[in-house]
Amino acid sequence: MNITIQYPFLLLSYLLGAIPFGYILTRYFTGKNILEIGSGNVGSTNVGRVAGKKIAIATQLLDMLKGFAPVAVYLFFIDDKKIGPDFFVYCVSLATIIGHDFSIFLKFKGGKGVNTTLGASVLIAPFSVFISVAIYFIIKWRLKYVSLGSIILGIALPITELFIHGLSSTFYYLLICMVLIILLHRTNINRLLHNEELSS
Repeated sequence: MNITIQYPFLLLSYLLGAIPFGYILTRYFTGKNILEIGSGNVGSTNVGRVAGKKIAIATQLLDMLKGFAPVAVYLFFIDDKKIGPDFFVYCVSLATIIGHDFSIFLKFKGGKGVNTTLGASVLIAPFSVFISVAIYFIIKWRLKYVSLGSIILGIALPITELFIHGLSSTFYYLLICMVLIILLHRTNINRLLHNEELSS
């Protein structure tokens, strides 16, 4: 992969990730500005509270798709390990996730990155993603907190990868994803600690 292609592809990955589907769909179907309602987050959880379950599901799927698409395009159509570095796929994935978390279209505000992280990571670490998602649903079912489930999902990603494949580039990539998820859930963590968090 020629270096003249790498940087534009990273930029395109960021811009795709930065499309705020939660904001767009909520605005279109309800006329409301989701940035000013609820948690002010454009992720599917806040969308569900503001615009309803159907719009939340659509947001969730689109946020996952925008993470999945750049990684899939790179792996299946662009990747040439004889030319491009092996680690570049992680850069593509992180560019998409960072685009969602800090969208240029929302003055660098955004979501908390869980759905986009899953979409961007499923081809890179499928077993870790599916196991972590299963853990998320168990936590959500038993404790009724989406945010707690999301935080534990983020923690489970690198831990699961470590158990399956040991120390690897993918483990360190998922470790970065975990840090981003935890940092973006810091207000939720504070509310959980003070028993003030909203249940699902």
